[in-house]
Amino acid sequence: MKVLIGVDGSPASMEAVSVVGRLIDPRADEVAIYFSPAELQRRMPWGQTLVEGASKALFEEAEARLPQPITRPLEAIVSTKSAAAGILEAAIGWKADVVAVGASNTTSLERFLLGSVSRAVVHGSMLPVLVVRNAPSAGEPLRPLACHHPASAQALATVIGKLRWPADTSGEVIGVAESLLAGPLPSWLEKKVRDPQTEAIAMAWQQEHDDEVGSLSKNLEAFQKRLPPAFAGRPPVVAQGNAGDRIRAHVREHGDNLVILGRTPTDAVTRWLLGSTSEAVLTGVPSSVLLVPVEKA
Repeated sequence: MKVLIGVDGSPASMEAVSVVGRLIDPRADEVAIYFSPAELQRRMPWGQTLVEGASKALFEEAEARLPQPITRPLEAIVSTKSAAAGILEAAIGWKADVVAVGASNTTSLERFLLGSVSRAVVHGSMLPVLVVRNAPSAGEPLRPLACHHPASAQALATVIGKLRWPADTSGEVIGVAESLLAGPLPSWLEKKVRDPQTEAIAMAWQQEHDDEVGSLSKNLEAFQKRLPPAFAGRPPVVAQGNAGDRIRAHVREHGDNLVILGRTPTDAVTRWLLGSTSEAVLTGVPSSVLLVPVEKA
C-alpha cells in the first residue's frame, strides 16, 4: 500500500503523519511526504536559506513520527502549487492508494465560507482520504467505527483490510436503518383508537420496521466477518433514523477516534438541499475520518 501525506508544518499535519504511522506496515508499505516550499515561504518570508532549512527540518520531523525502520525509503515530494491542487496531483502521479491530511479545528462557519485544504482534497480526490483531527495520543488505542452501507460495504472492507491495525485496536461496526418506515411505531398512530384500516397501516408499518432491522442486522454480521480481527470484539450496532445524526451521536457517546465510511458522488444541489452522510460526519465529529469513495451504480 502507498500512502501520501500532505504536510505544512502545522501540528494538525504532523498528527496526520503520526496516525498514518500507526496504520501502515513498515516492512511492506510505502510513504510519501508532500510539502510545498511556497507555503513555507509564505509563513517564513525571511530568505531562501531559512526556508530550505525549515523544509529539511519538516521532512525529518515527519520521518521521525513514522515507525522505524521502514523497509522502503521515505519519499519527499516537493511542489510549488497550491496545497490542495499539489496534493491531488502528487497522489495521482505517485500512484497513491490513500491520501492523508490534517484538519485544524476551525468552526463550521469558517469551513463552509472559506473552505480548507482537507475539505478540498476530500471533494477533489478519487482516492480514500484520511482526514486527521484530534489524533489519539501515543498510548491511547485506536477506536475505529466502520459505518456500513450496502453501496460502500465492499469498498470499505477492501480499504480496511489493507491497513495494519495495532493489537490494542478496539473496532466497531454500525449500520443505520433510515427508510421512512424504519422506526418504532409513532405515538400518534400507536395511541390512536384504530379502525380496521388504520390497524392495517399500523401493522404494515411495524412489519416494515421489523423486516428492515432484521435485514440490517444480518448484513452487519456478514460485513463484520469480512473485516480484520480488530473489528470482531464487539457486536454490531444497529441504529435507526438519519445516518449522519446517528453516527455523530455514537461517536460522541462512545469516544470513537476514527470513523470510516463511504462517500458517493453527489451534485451540488443535492448536497445543499439534503446534505450527505459523509459531509455531516466530516464536519460534525471531533474525531478523524477516513472517507472511501464509492462510484454510483
